[in-house]
Amino acid sequence: MSATPAKSGCVLLADRHHGLTEGLRGLLGTRFDKVFMVTDEASAVEGAQRLLPALIVVELGLVPGDAAGLVRRLRAVAGSAKLLLLSVHDEASVARAALDAGADGVVLERLVATDLLPGVEHVLGGATFLSRPLRGHTAK
Repeated sequence: MSATPAKSGCVLLADRHHGLTEGLRGLLGTRFDKVFMVTDEASAVEGAQRLLPALIVVELGLVPGDAAGLVRRLRAVAGSAKLLLLSVHDEASVARAALDAGADGVVLERLVATDLLPGVEHVLGGATFLSRPLRGHTAK
Protein backbone atom coordinates (compact mmCIF):
# COMPACT_ATOMS: atom_id res chain seq x y z
CA MET A 1 0.00 0.00 0.00
CA SER A 2 1.42 3.40 -0.93
CA ALA A 3 1.57 6.20 1.58
CA THR A 4 -0.97 8.98 1.20
CA PRO A 5 0.64 12.44 1.17
CA ALA A 6 -0.14 14.64 4.15
CA LYS A 7 -2.70 17.36 3.53
CA SER A 8 -1.08 20.70 2.89
CA GLY A 9 -1.47 23.98 1.06
CA CYS A 10 -4.39 25.24 -0.92
CA VAL A 11 -5.90 24.57 -4.29
CA LEU A 12 -7.97 26.86 -6.49
CA LEU A 13 -10.76 25.06 -8.34
CA ALA A 14 -12.34 26.91 -11.28
CA ASP A 15 -15.38 25.22 -12.75
CA ARG A 16 -18.77 26.50 -13.86
CA HIS A 17 -20.66 23.28 -13.04
CA HIS A 18 -21.78 23.38 -9.41
CA GLY A 19 -22.55 19.66 -9.16
CA LEU A 20 -19.18 18.60 -10.52
CA THR A 21 -17.40 21.25 -8.46
CA GLU A 22 -18.77 19.86 -5.20
CA GLY A 23 -17.53 16.38 -6.10
CA LEU A 24 -14.13 17.72 -7.09
CA ARG A 25 -13.98 19.72 -3.89
CA GLY A 26 -14.45 16.51 -1.92
CA LEU A 27 -11.67 14.74 -3.81
CA LEU A 28 -9.26 17.66 -3.54
CA GLY A 29 -10.12 18.11 0.13
CA THR A 30 -8.49 14.76 0.81
CA ARG A 31 -5.17 16.22 -0.37
CA PHE A 32 -5.29 19.94 0.48
CA ASP A 33 -6.03 21.90 3.66
CA LYS A 34 -8.09 24.45 1.74
CA VAL A 35 -10.07 24.25 -1.49
CA PHE A 36 -11.18 27.60 -2.93
CA MET A 37 -13.84 27.45 -5.62
CA VAL A 38 -14.65 29.98 -8.34
CA THR A 39 -17.00 29.84 -11.32
CA ASP A 40 -15.67 32.38 -13.82
CA GLU A 41 -12.47 33.48 -15.52
CA ALA A 42 -12.05 36.81 -13.70
CA SER A 43 -12.39 35.14 -10.30
CA ALA A 44 -9.93 32.41 -11.33
CA VAL A 45 -7.28 34.95 -12.33
CA GLU A 46 -7.87 37.07 -9.22
CA GLY A 47 -7.84 34.01 -6.97
CA ALA A 48 -4.62 32.74 -8.50
CA GLN A 49 -2.97 36.11 -7.91
CA ARG A 50 -4.24 36.59 -4.34
CA LEU A 51 -4.02 33.04 -3.00
CA LEU A 52 -0.86 31.85 -4.76
CA PRO A 53 -2.13 28.26 -4.49
CA ALA A 54 0.06 25.21 -4.89
CA LEU A 55 -2.33 23.96 -7.57
CA ILE A 56 -4.98 25.42 -9.85
CA VAL A 57 -7.55 23.05 -11.34
CA VAL A 58 -9.49 24.61 -14.22
CA GLU A 59 -12.30 23.24 -16.33
CA LEU A 60 -11.52 24.10 -19.96
CA GLY A 61 -15.11 25.09 -20.67
CA LEU A 62 -14.72 28.03 -18.28
CA VAL A 63 -13.61 30.10 -21.27
CA PRO A 64 -14.94 28.41 -24.42
CA GLY A 65 -12.58 28.83 -27.32
CA ASP A 66 -9.79 30.53 -25.35
CA ALA A 67 -8.37 27.86 -23.05
CA ALA A 68 -4.80 28.67 -24.09
CA GLY A 69 -5.37 32.33 -23.29
CA LEU A 70 -6.70 31.49 -19.84
CA VAL A 71 -3.72 29.22 -19.17
CA ARG A 72 -1.34 32.03 -20.14
CA ARG A 73 -3.20 34.55 -17.94
CA LEU A 74 -3.09 32.19 -14.97
CA ARG A 75 0.60 31.47 -15.56
CA ALA A 76 1.31 35.21 -15.53
CA VAL A 77 -0.17 35.73 -12.05
CA ALA A 78 0.05 32.38 -10.26
CA GLY A 79 3.71 32.22 -9.35
CA SER A 80 4.90 28.64 -9.15
CA ALA A 81 1.43 27.08 -8.96
CA LYS A 82 0.92 23.90 -10.93
CA LEU A 83 -1.93 24.00 -13.43
CA LEU A 84 -4.13 20.98 -14.10
CA LEU A 85 -6.92 21.26 -16.67
CA LEU A 86 -10.16 19.32 -16.86
CA SER A 87 -11.49 18.63 -20.33
CA VAL A 88 -14.45 16.91 -21.94
CA HIS A 89 -12.44 16.81 -25.18
CA ASP A 90 -10.24 13.78 -25.74
CA GLU A 91 -8.67 15.12 -28.90
CA ALA A 92 -4.89 15.21 -28.80
CA SER A 93 -4.89 18.73 -30.28
CA VAL A 94 -6.75 20.10 -27.25
CA ALA A 95 -4.27 18.54 -24.81
CA ARG A 96 -1.29 19.64 -26.91
CA ALA A 97 -2.55 23.24 -27.03
CA ALA A 98 -3.05 23.23 -23.25
CA LEU A 99 0.46 21.92 -22.61
CA ASP A 100 1.97 24.34 -25.13
CA ALA A 101 0.23 27.24 -23.35
CA GLY A 102 1.77 26.21 -20.03
CA ALA A 103 -0.54 23.67 -18.39
CA ASP A 104 1.10 20.91 -16.37
CA GLY A 105 -1.52 18.31 -17.16
CA VAL A 106 -4.93 17.45 -18.57
CA VAL A 107 -7.50 15.16 -16.95
CA LEU A 108 -10.50 14.03 -18.95
CA GLU A 109 -13.69 14.85 -17.06
CA ARG A 110 -15.09 11.37 -17.71
CA LEU A 111 -12.05 9.93 -15.90
CA VAL A 112 -11.90 12.43 -13.04
CA ALA A 113 -12.77 9.79 -10.41
CA THR A 114 -9.68 7.74 -11.29
CA ASP A 115 -7.30 10.34 -12.74
CA LEU A 116 -7.69 13.53 -10.69
CA LEU A 117 -5.68 12.61 -7.60
CA PRO A 118 -2.92 10.78 -9.53
CA GLY A 119 -2.79 13.80 -11.83
CA VAL A 120 -2.44 16.11 -8.84
CA GLU A 121 0.45 14.07 -7.44
CA HIS A 122 2.20 13.93 -10.81
CA VAL A 123 2.08 17.66 -11.45
CA LEU A 124 2.97 18.58 -7.87
CA GLY A 125 5.95 16.24 -8.24
CA GLY A 126 7.11 18.15 -11.32
CA ALA A 127 5.88 15.72 -13.98
CA THR A 128 3.35 16.23 -16.74
CA PHE A 129 0.10 14.27 -16.48
CA LEU A 130 -2.34 13.24 -19.18
CA SER A 131 -5.33 10.95 -18.83
CA ARG A 132 -4.58 7.64 -20.55
CA PRO A 133 -6.56 8.30 -23.79
CA LEU A 134 -4.41 11.40 -24.36
CA ARG A 135 -1.03 9.74 -23.78
CA GLY A 136 1.18 9.09 -26.76
CA HIS A 137 -0.77 11.49 -28.95
CA THR A 138 0.62 14.78 -27.68
CA ALA A 139 4.39 14.27 -27.74
CA LYS A 140 6.34 17.19 -29.12
